[in-house]
Amino acid sequence: MKTKYLLWFGVLATLNSCNWGERNTTKPDINTDTLAYTYKTIKERAADCGNKPDSSCSVAKIVYPIFVGQVVLNDTITARLLNLFMSDKHPANLQQYAKDFIASYNVMKKQDNRPDMFFTLNSHANIIRQDSSLTTLEVSGYNFQGGAHGSTVTNFINWNTKANKALTLSDVFQEGYKEKLTTIADTIFRKQEKLAPTQSLANDYFFKDNKFALNENFSITPLGIKFLYNQYEIKPYAAGQTTLLIPYAKIKSLLKPNTVITQYLK
Repeated sequence: MKTKYLLWFGVLATLNSCNWGERNTTKPDINTDTLAYTYKTIKERAADCGNKPDSSCSVAKIVYPIFVGQVVLNDTITARLLNLFMSDKHPANLQQYAKDFIASYNVMKKQDNRPDMFFTLNSHANIIRQDSSLTTLEVSGYNFQGGAHGSTVTNFINWNTKANKALTLSDVFQEGYKEKLTTIADTIFRKQEKLAPTQSLANDYFFKDNKFALNENFSITPLGIKFLYNQYEIKPYAAGQTTLLIPYAKIKSLLKPNTVITQYLK
């Protein structure tokens, strides 16, 4: 009897332990997608690719989501992808953009006789996070057109699903926030870059007038607002991109009440 009792107690303890584990790992509702979408891929390969893999011939590839019934959001994503890299051409759509990219390679190869020369365009818009009030997307890409090196660019779209528009900093911060936010960000940046509080930014950075400044390229995350500086924006190309996360705890007093950020504040 005692043996049976102990065995039964062990089974109950095991089940109870499993239940506690499930409760601790359950994802909160905030991670649930609320806008339906499907990903679309546009791909163009140069005629001389033959059987070569995409990694060794000229290819233009664009992957992005199309949201059901969200015309304005879809148009915003398309516009961001079309303007991700500087160009003197203005294609009407992403399919034409990819075709034009391959056409530019065909023109270049008539002037450049390097047998291993090829172009690469690899762009995407990825959904980072979505909940009932906010959809955050990363729009990024790599572009190489036969020069010394390629170019990587990353931008963000923070979409207010209820207002049906892209958020700006002014939508979430109180009036007159810029100076205080910049001061807080400057302190975090200097600590991150291992700079003294009064150390000059003249030698290693490209800030205007050698004065720290935030850009408008940001994403709203559960931990804080993340700013991203692209290549050449504030540092030399070799330094790559620079990210700067400003925790909500540092800027809580600057935020407007009842915005898409409120759900992340403790």
